[in-house]
Amino acid sequence: MSEHRDDRQTAGGYKQITSLANPLVKDLRALAMKKTRDERQLFVGEGLKLVTDALEEDWPIDMICFAAAARGQDRVMQAAAKVKARGGFVAEMTEAVLAKITRRDNPQMVVGVFKQKLTPLAKVALKENDVWVALEGIKDPGNLGTVVRTVDSVGAKGVILVGETCDPYSPEGVRATMGSLFHVPLVKCSVDEFLAFAAASPARLIGTHLKATHDYRTLASSEPTILLMGNEQAGLPDRLAEACDIRAKIPMAGRADSLNLAIATGIMLYELRRNVLTV
Repeated sequence: MSEHRDDRQTAGGYKQITSLANPLVKDLRALAMKKTRDERQLFVGEGLKLVTDALEEDWPIDMICFAAAARGQDRVMQAAAKVKARGGFVAEMTEAVLAKITRRDNPQMVVGVFKQKLTPLAKVALKENDVWVALEGIKDPGNLGTVVRTVDSVGAKGVILVGETCDPYSPEGVRATMGSLFHVPLVKCSVDEFLAFAAASPARLIGTHLKATHDYRTLASSEPTILLMGNEQAGLPDRLAEACDIRAKIPMAGRADSLNLAIATGIMLYELRRNVLTV
């Protein structure tokens, strides 16, 4: 947010904003665009839960905005104090200003601006009972966010984004994670980089494929595993499908010819983690 650092005063500062014409409002609204997010390496997340999750994980927070109506709420003020203590900026705003920033008629009372953070592929190591999810060419940020949340729910290790994918830091994607974005490592790599990594890894590579012969209900194991899921429309391309150690399918009895990607990933993950999940 360096463009308007003067308006924000200094790191760890505080400002009340009531005008829709304030330069910071334009600055924050611009983060709805991927180009701006990439340039600034920042993203916006709505809700006190997201801010709290980020603080608990020591995720770098650039800024917290909260509605003036929330000033008396202890948890909001505690979060604001923590952000300020860590060098972040605090802005108290009217609900009209928050609505303009979030582009939503009924905005959350708290909005955070966070630093982007990706894990290098070389840092990914798999051991017994570890499961990573690899998503090739995923295009729907809602699906991606839901997968991240599911990975968190089952205790899997992280998500690898393979090839050209949607932005995990888009507002829709961040919202769908419900805070799990701050708990689940994300990796981005090319198809070639992923294939080289999978070939050198001790993990079994399992992909879903319409022509597969393995039933997904037979795959639970303590072996380290990479679950590879294809694009929403096309599924796994032949090159990636052929690289899999196991190709599996989820049987369907109705007239639908496919499952939603996030749902299919969730079904696969719960089966792969069956041996370690307890009621």
